Amino acid sequence: MTWIYDLVPAIALLPLVSFVVALFAGKYLPKKGALAGIAATGGSLVLSLLVALTVATSDGADTGYNETLYTFLEGSSSAPFSLELGVLIDPLSALMLVVVSLISFLVHVFSLGYMNDEGETGLPRYYAGLGLFSFSMLAFVFASNILMAFMFFELVGLCSYLLIGFWFREAGPPSAAKKAFLVTRFGDYFFLVGVVAIFATFGTGAFAGSESFPHLAEQALHGEHSVNTFLGLGEQAWFTVVGLLVLGGVIGKSAQFPLHTWLPDAMEGPTPVSALIHAATMVAAGVFLVARMYGFYALSPTALGVIAFIGGFTALFAATMGVVKQELKQVLAYSTISQYGYMMLALGGGGYVAAVFHLTTHAVFKALLFLGAGSVIIAMHHNENMWDMGGLKEKMPVTYWTFLAGSLALAGIFPFAGFWSKDEVLYETLIHGLGESPLLLGGYAMGLLAVVFTGFYTFRMVFLTFHGEPRTDVAEDPEPVRWNVKGPLVVLGVLATVLGAINMVPIKKLTDADIDFLHQFLDEAPSGFLTSVHHYAELLEVEAGYGAADIGTTGLLASAALSLGLALAGAGLAYRLYNVPEPVEHTDKLGRVKTLLMHNYYQDEYQVWLATGLTVPVAKAADTFDQGIIDGVVNGISSVSRFAGRGVRRIQTGVVRNYAALLTLALVLLVAFFGVTGGWF
Repeated sequence: MTWIYDLVPAIALLPLVSFVVALFAGKYLPKKGALAGIAATGGSLVLSLLVALTVATSDGADTGYNETLYTFLEGSSSAPFSLELGVLIDPLSALMLVVVSLISFLVHVFSLGYMNDEGETGLPRYYAGLGLFSFSMLAFVFASNILMAFMFFELVGLCSYLLIGFWFREAGPPSAAKKAFLVTRFGDYFFLVGVVAIFATFGTGAFAGSESFPHLAEQALHGEHSVNTFLGLGEQAWFTVVGLLVLGGVIGKSAQFPLHTWLPDAMEGPTPVSALIHAATMVAAGVFLVARMYGFYALSPTALGVIAFIGGFTALFAATMGVVKQELKQVLAYSTISQYGYMMLALGGGGYVAAVFHLTTHAVFKALLFLGAGSVIIAMHHNENMWDMGGLKEKMPVTYWTFLAGSLALAGIFPFAGFWSKDEVLYETLIHGLGESPLLLGGYAMGLLAVVFTGFYTFRMVFLTFHGEPRTDVAEDPEPVRWNVKGPLVVLGVLATVLGAINMVPIKKLTDADIDFLHQFLDEAPSGFLTSVHHYAELLEVEAGYGAADIGTTGLLASAALSLGLALAGAGLAYRLYNVPEPVEHTDKLGRVKTLLMHNYYQDEYQVWLATGLTVPVAKAADTFDQGIIDGVVNGISSVSRFAGRGVRRIQTGVVRNYAALLTLALVLLVAFFGVTGGWF
């Protein structure tokens, strides 16, 4: 069935076609381009499932596919620079294609019910944006080299800018879109420098499909190709520098501290767009990039330590802010920042499979929660304040039960999907931290503490939204939602409940049953590819010094029980405080701490100060120095030349008698000079 690999480009091209159709013909179509988008992403989903099935059922050289689609520049002996666009299919990219196409398909369907208000304008532009967004992310997933990945990485950012600012006639969305664009561009600047550094390090192979992502680590590890280093650094130190440069783009896209501030503001966009950004495209791109280059990062323990620390800190940092938010989508926004922190913690902590597992489960339950929030927002006539809701449980049963499934998965409650993936994140970080890595133990402690806050803010959100008595007239009589809203919720609700079955490590340890399917799937590396779990484990142990402590089955179960207990403690506290007929805001008792959390630790103000209070004065000082000193010297020299030129120009009259008079005068002065000085003849 390897013929399916020849159709991989169509997975991305189908949404691109829907983009063109919606943009140029959408206003003439019945649903303004929605049906074209649904058909395109549905086709992408079918092809992605076939590709994943082929990878899963093949072995050896047939497990993956690496093919050049187009060569922009072919290297030669005189110019050894190659530039290609290609397709790389291996277990990681096959899995991610399914995730992205599934979420994109469901978001398109959901949009039929959400974007149907009378008087809604710009729907062809909206569906065109969704199509371009889906195309960009799918192409990024199967990109075969770092430059191609960078191109689509940037296109993903452009699409998010366009969709966040969809309602550009209002005050908030354009500002949020600009903020998202500028903050992520700041990180992408470092990524761009990293791309150049990778090319300088590995040469043309970094931009050519046959020697791209999987082979970066092999080239460095086995010396198959020459590796250049700079700044007088050794190979490992230089790899650390390059890895941290690329990490700048990851931190921006995946909203990690300190470049996380754009994501809460991005809630100004339509809710289906929020689901797509948070679950499977924009924010997922950064984590996927680290996973894609994991063999490279595994050569640098310093880079891994930084990734783990940033991830653990972000998980806790964002979770604390989620406990005081009043708007439904704001809680989910900070939840997203926190959950991607867990993924980064797993990657830095040596848990490659755990990170990919949590990336997969999070895509499902976070898309579910955002679309569930969208259903509630429709019912509440686009009011997002949880304190104006209440009592929706009986009035919106499908939304409630599916939203509850997503919430249980988010909080990490057994047996929902999030429990299995979050438990594996913490377990992998713990065993590698106990293997003599204190930095990882610090990340583990922060991740563990974040579990309590996650359980609390998740169920505070559920109880305020659905339980108790209705607190407004709209909550008394909510707007009904249609099948195109409920259908995606049911699909995602089922997946949020059962998806953990793909990698039940604790159950495997207890029963020795062969049920760690994801681990096995990701360990099926194609011939010549350095993308298997087995290879990564070797690199981590040998190159990065990440030894794994053997805590046994008892330790594994104790770790799982501890994280579950903390999640239940947080959820239980929320139940005690907010599952009442007329809840009050208990976070008011936090006083100044609540003020600090409501203002997001003043991160926005801090970044504005950096821009206006520090960067602008420095720029003005540099401008003054440039114009006053540098330009002053140059302009002064030119002024002397201009003055002399003007003086000479006055005597160049073109009148012959004037020239004769000047020659006579000059001769007289010359004779007088020699006469006075005694130098006559």
